[in-house]
Amino acid sequence: MLSIIVAISENYAIGKSDDLLCYLPDDLKHFKALTTGATVVMGKKTFFSLPRRPLPNRRNIVLTRDTTFTYENTEVAHSIEELLNIVDANEQVFIIGGGEVYRQFIPLVNELHITHIHHCWEDADTFFPEIDPTIWQCIEKERHEADEKHDYAFTFATYYRRK
Repeated sequence: MLSIIVAISENYAIGKSDDLLCYLPDDLKHFKALTTGATVVMGKKTFFSLPRRPLPNRRNIVLTRDTTFTYENTEVAHSIEELLNIVDANEQVFIIGGGEVYRQFIPLVNELHITHIHHCWEDADTFFPEIDPTIWQCIEKERHEADEKHDYAFTFATYYRRK
């Protein structure tokens, strides 16, 4: 099963200067809980932006056109077709970024795990495609208010592709 997992702002921003927009500890825990034991797929820039790579307790696959790229304990795919050939049909696969990888995969996935950050970053440089409500149905939401550990309120939401 192919899913996307991402944190987006109110204006669909997801990053700035190859980094996350903000630090939300509960979002990172949510990400870890969902992806541990699964396969994570990312572009090369996203891979190198990780504080720890490869991500532990996950099968890591980097999607890149760079045919010379290798990294210890990390698999590489050079196209979507190649990626789909190296993952099992029953395997849980999370697309974790970046922006271009999300754009390529959104037509192929059936599930979105979105952390909606209730703030707008006008200076962001990477954005997620707009979530079209005629295509995606939100089936679950859980709001979290800003607190001493979280500068911004946020909502975990799960969307399924409409039939």
